[in-house]
Amino acid sequence: MTGFRRRDGELYADGVPLARIAAEVGTPCYVYVRSTIEGNWRQMSAAFGEYPHLICYSVKANSNLAVLSTLARLGSGFDIVSEGELERVLRAGGDPAKVVFSGVGKSRREITRALEVGIRCFDIESASELKRINALAARAGVVAPVSVRVNPDIDADTHPYIATGLRDSKFGIPLEQAIAAYRAAADMQNVSIFGVAAHIGSQITDMLPFTDALDRLLRLVEDLEEQRIPIEHVDIGGGLGIRYRDEQVPGAARYVAALIEGMRARGFDLPLLIEPGRAIVGNAGIMLTTVEYVKSNGDKNFAVVDAGMNDFVRPALYGAWHDIVPLLSDSVGQTRRYDVVGPVCESGDVLGKDRDLNVVEGDVLAIRNTGAYGWVLSSNYNSRPRPPEVMVDDDEFYLVRHRETIDELCAAESVLPE
Repeated sequence: MTGFRRRDGELYADGVPLARIAAEVGTPCYVYVRSTIEGNWRQMSAAFGEYPHLICYSVKANSNLAVLSTLARLGSGFDIVSEGELERVLRAGGDPAKVVFSGVGKSRREITRALEVGIRCFDIESASELKRINALAARAGVVAPVSVRVNPDIDADTHPYIATGLRDSKFGIPLEQAIAAYRAAADMQNVSIFGVAAHIGSQITDMLPFTDALDRLLRLVEDLEEQRIPIEHVDIGGGLGIRYRDEQVPGAARYVAALIEGMRARGFDLPLLIEPGRAIVGNAGIMLTTVEYVKSNGDKNFAVVDAGMNDFVRPALYGAWHDIVPLLSDSVGQTRRYDVVGPVCESGDVLGKDRDLNVVEGDVLAIRNTGAYGWVLSSNYNSRPRPPEVMVDDDEFYLVRHRETIDELCAAESVLPE
């Protein structure tokens, strides 16, 4: 579902014309639709029916407090990878008992803080991490709940930068080493084995990698049961893709049904944890940007916009394709093929290549499906302040992050004394 539709040729976010947001907030800016976020989450939750489960939203996809609080109010859990993400969840009203802490490089400070607030479990990714968590839990006088994140060596057929389940990835513990990790955990005084976990990548559009990964996890669970090491949940991670262009993506119902079928086929009814991010917020966001200049070098036309790769890096980083459309469908210009480019001093600062657009200087464009891995990957490259974020709620909108200022950009720095 999506909250972005045209009315009489004008693009709206729910009941708010995007041109109004552009005029009042300025561009570039990100716009999210609350009803879409809620609808995506509810569809996924409803697909489970009575099957025991916990949806742990992947905070790294979009960590704005308004997004997190929207999900916390629905009862969502959260998948985090840093202390900063944990604190965001807490400030947004999230329940720490529904937080899963992933990531290969958890620091002592991060582990200590997570133990202090009482998260659901740590997904451990190395033998060294397991030892560290046990020691820190002993120092704190608590027992740390842990799962082993297994690397199942599954090719998710996605971009190599977001493939995490292959043997040569930094993530997880190889499947053949998992039993030893569980045995070590079972012998420790200050950890308690909670589950088994995997995460094979992002923007996956085929169910086979998910079901293959689940099957390998369940075979491991069977082996652990034979050794009297009980498992309380199975965490299959996230990674379900969305449609950016012409991808054929399994919907929430098909995705969840396949996971439940895989569990029952092996005789399990253990609770399932999933960690969707993009599938919840990806299509709930757009970025608005204004055409500053239209130019031509004779062979190529350029629409130079005020948003750059520092504001939205996915096209430059991943070669990602995003639909780019004008807010109004009745521009007075002529349709031409443009490269939509930003002001950053890099040749890679291209937001869209070879787009047929009818634009003139001053037109506002919408870059679709930027709700995930948009603002969170932004930077201050070229000393450019980061853009604001807006949340639309029915026919109202709220500024949920103001535009960064030059003063804020420089606030953490100082010049040398004379």
